Amino acid sequence: MVSGKAIMRSKRIKRFRKPVIVQPGRIDRDRVVVTVLDAADVLLHTWPKPNSRARHHAIRACLAVLRDEKPPRVARQAFVDAAKDARIFLGDQA
Repeated sequence: MVSGKAIMRSKRIKRFRKPVIVQPGRIDRDRVVVTVLDAADVLLHTWPKPNSRARHHAIRACLAVLRDEKPPRVARQAFVDAAKDARIFLGDQA
């Protein structure tokens, strides 16, 4: 889980270089994920496969970025992998 303390320690918003588009819920509700916090929110609150290994890996990656242990690209790749595993990945933008 992403803790409040981890978020508070983060001195700046951790942005992805390219947004990731997912559809975690209704067909008419795409979500554009542009930051690590956006990704964590989707992973924690609207994920369709809550028990998947890919989701748990992505949550850990987001937490590592928020703790300044890893760069945002690590969380982005883990999030994309988890979205593909859950079949909610729609693409990414340049």
